[in-house]
Amino acid sequence: MSGLKLFNTKGGVTEVVPRLAEAEADVQDLVEAHMEKMLGVRFLASEYSTGSVHGGRIDSLGIDENGAPVIIEYKRGTDAGIINQGLFYLSWLIDHRDAFRHLVRDRLGVQAASQVLWSAPRLICVAGDFTRYDIHAVREQRHAIDLVRYRFFGNEHVGLETVASFAGRTGLPRAGRRLGTAKAQRTAAGRSMAELAAAVDETLLGLGEDLTKVLNQTYTAYRRMQNYACLVPPKKAKLLVYLKADPMKVDLVPGFARDVTGLGHHGTGDLELTLQSERDLERAVEYFRQSYAVA
Repeated sequence: MSGLKLFNTKGGVTEVVPRLAEAEADVQDLVEAHMEKMLGVRFLASEYSTGSVHGGRIDSLGIDENGAPVIIEYKRGTDAGIINQGLFYLSWLIDHRDAFRHLVRDRLGVQAASQVLWSAPRLICVAGDFTRYDIHAVREQRHAIDLVRYRFFGNEHVGLETVASFAGRTGLPRAGRRLGTAKAQRTAAGRSMAELAAAVDETLLGLGEDLTKVLNQTYTAYRRMQNYACLVPPKKAKLLVYLKADPMKVDLVPGFARDVTGLGHHGTGDLELTLQSERDLERAVEYFRQSYAVA
């Protein structure tokens, strides 16, 4: 399982033999209890009723770190119906925005409810496995969908692996994702901050095929399952990039990289990079890679 992330739920020694859950509810209960850590999504509701007319019940409702609504559906093993079921609920949610806003307001407050990002609603499917037909199906959808495979390791660890992640047809274009870092750096040489921002964008997207770009009001997020970088629009003669990388595990360079843990800022991440030139972008690449690896 390449790219597998292990989450210790109780502490102790990892048993290396993977297994499926005894019941679907075991997966749901565990993810809901650790949703923000595992998926970067704040938990809102479990088994949310869509009303007597619609006749559905959403496994989990949440909101991600960019403010986008998130529906999470679970299956113990491989189930061909999980994507269609999730899309059925996602369609209902988009048509019932007020109900979602009220839920966010009740759980997270008025400010969070006023900043819901309806341009990027998401469906996350968590299951024992997926088929190639599932992966093809999400490519054809207009909504953002993540397919996540789980495995239990003993009674104390769960592993999550992103099998596929697609921005959907309404997502922002991924222009430049195949351009190399060197070209992005040359583009920035001697250029304006706007051109430097374009080069940073290309470099951030170029780290992997599993990345999605999400435009927020105050920043642009680059995410796998969770944000790994947030780019703030240029201000005067500098760009600010916030990364998921642990500030305690990187070199903090005065004027370039600093720990902003506990400090308010746009975007997500506790490591702030200040970029002003081609040289700054060149040395930022390693920080980008470290953040990408942990997102």
